[in-house]
Amino acid sequence: MHLLAYSLILLSFLCSLGAAARIVQLIIRGQSAKKAARAPHLPEWANAVQFCCLLLASALLTRALIVHDFSFVYVASYTDLVLPLFYRLTAFWGGQEGSLLFWAFSVVIFGIVFQFLPSYHRLSIATRLWFWLFYFVITAFFCLLLITWSNPFTVFAQAPTDGRGLNPMLQNPGMIFHPPLLFLGYGGFVIPGCLALAQSMSRNWDQENGWVEVSRPFTLLAWVLLTAGIVLGAWWSYMELGWGGYWAWDPVENASLIPWLIATAALHTLIIQTRRNKLHRTNVFLMALTTISAFFATYLVRSGVVQSLHAFGESGVGLPLLIFVLLGTALSLWCAGQAGHPKAEPFADLKTREGFIMIAVWTFLALAGIILLATLAPVISSAFVNESIGLDASFYNRVCLPLFVFITSLLAICPWLYWNGGVRDVRRLGTVAGVFAASSCAFWSMGYTNIVAALGMAISLSALLGSLFLLARRQTYAHRASLAAVGVHLGLALVVLGVAFSGPYKIEREVVLAIGEETAVGPFAVNLIRINDGETPAYGFVQAELSVTRQGKPLGQSLPERRRYFKWNQIFAESSVIPSLGNEFYASLLAVDNDGRATLLLSAHPLINWIWIGSTLMCIFPLLALRRRKEPADAEA
Repeated sequence: MHLLAYSLILLSFLCSLGAAARIVQLIIRGQSAKKAARAPHLPEWANAVQFCCLLLASALLTRALIVHDFSFVYVASYTDLVLPLFYRLTAFWGGQEGSLLFWAFSVVIFGIVFQFLPSYHRLSIATRLWFWLFYFVITAFFCLLLITWSNPFTVFAQAPTDGRGLNPMLQNPGMIFHPPLLFLGYGGFVIPGCLALAQSMSRNWDQENGWVEVSRPFTLLAWVLLTAGIVLGAWWSYMELGWGGYWAWDPVENASLIPWLIATAALHTLIIQTRRNKLHRTNVFLMALTTISAFFATYLVRSGVVQSLHAFGESGVGLPLLIFVLLGTALSLWCAGQAGHPKAEPFADLKTREGFIMIAVWTFLALAGIILLATLAPVISSAFVNESIGLDASFYNRVCLPLFVFITSLLAICPWLYWNGGVRDVRRLGTVAGVFAASSCAFWSMGYTNIVAALGMAISLSALLGSLFLLARRQTYAHRASLAAVGVHLGLALVVLGVAFSGPYKIEREVVLAIGEETAVGPFAVNLIRINDGETPAYGFVQAELSVTRQGKPLGQSLPERRRYFKWNQIFAESSVIPSLGNEFYASLLAVDNDGRATLLLSAHPLINWIWIGSTLMCIFPLLALRRRKEPADAEA
């Protein structure tokens, strides 16, 4: 079984390598069209073979996880006999080797779908060959990692009777969705990235549909998947770690945010290319850079270059990943230089809608650069001094949050501008500006004196009102892409509103309560009813039973726990919340002393659930634009 699975990965590697070599031979000899016309399905068959190989290899690993086959080192490292079935399945991507296999499989899933679409077959032969060349280089690199430095099919000489088990922090429903969504998002961006490079090399944009339109479904779906993965990671952090936060600017969190920022910048420059026939070189590079940054995120997580609660630690894949990222960036720059369009229009003034979009793009890219440099600060500082110096969350909050607020302000203004300059709807723009001014004064008078937070609140309300104005327009519903964009911006405004309130204005207290004692946190009154304890086959637990009221009205019970997993010999917190669209109650049990007194972390989170609601809208609305009709140039974006 182990040898079969390993052989499948090896066959996939040889298939990718052989197909890429044949394509290079055709291109070098200048016979791409002639030769490929005789055997047009060579790359497709090669991709089908490697899809089957990775599918079967993944199925073999999944079976081993299900049946407790501890002869696999990977299975013994991440599961045990008491782990529930659905967590055994999530162990597939719970470790380094399995997660790389899942990511590689994600790439070929999108590849196999793409090759069966009509839009693929309408591409010229030259563009298809270049696409498959870049694509097979990526899949060959993945398979090389899997058969050398990160093999999920290594075996014990003598299988143990039980495994170590899954890290207790990963035993959360978030583990079912968060990692696979990230990897599927990364894999989805491979298609537009490779296609952008391919058409820049074939230069056949006048003889076929442009790569932007052909790859649109993959670009949008990959962005949705990556967004959903990041948001679910934030929710998981909020619910599992017991510290009452959803974003700590951890290096691994930052690693997934960087590709998202670059991809979001690319989505906006693609609008300019589609509507205004500009930024062809920029878009090729940004789309390729999105995929490359996903590999760099993998490098951060798996190289040991930064320390993180979520990182896998140092491993042999770090150096190959870094070399691949550097070579890929250089290649992308060179290919983007070939992508100049002879009919491209000159760039417009910054006072136009086009100019405001570009300011937003530069801000997204600036954020990505700042987060990248700040994440690597320990590495950079160690090159100049004898110790590594890291940057804490306060640095990111001071520098990055104002830039996010600035982007939201552009969102409130941009829809009311014409592409060529001037205001298209003075009355509504004036209303939006009036709401901003009035709400700024109102929030300040109510005691919200944190300037960035107060501006974020006011600007998010303005952007929210502007999005509702656009949703009220009949023209918005006539164009799917316009409706999708408005819906995403509406969701973003809700996210900014939730962050502005829940971040700096969270009320938090650490208290010690005996049974029967009561305390208050924000608007909530909390009474400790009893302390419960017990154990399961996997862990022992202590649970605080809390009764929560608000202005004398019972809200329900909160049951935070402390768990000690037997095999890990560590204590883990399981927080408990009472959801609300206004103030949400949050409780985490920190300790219980010998006298039965509980030390609790209690907090009230204003409007935090609007972050999850807004994020859900951001993930749903783009699906409307997966297929769209030709739209007029003045359609809303």
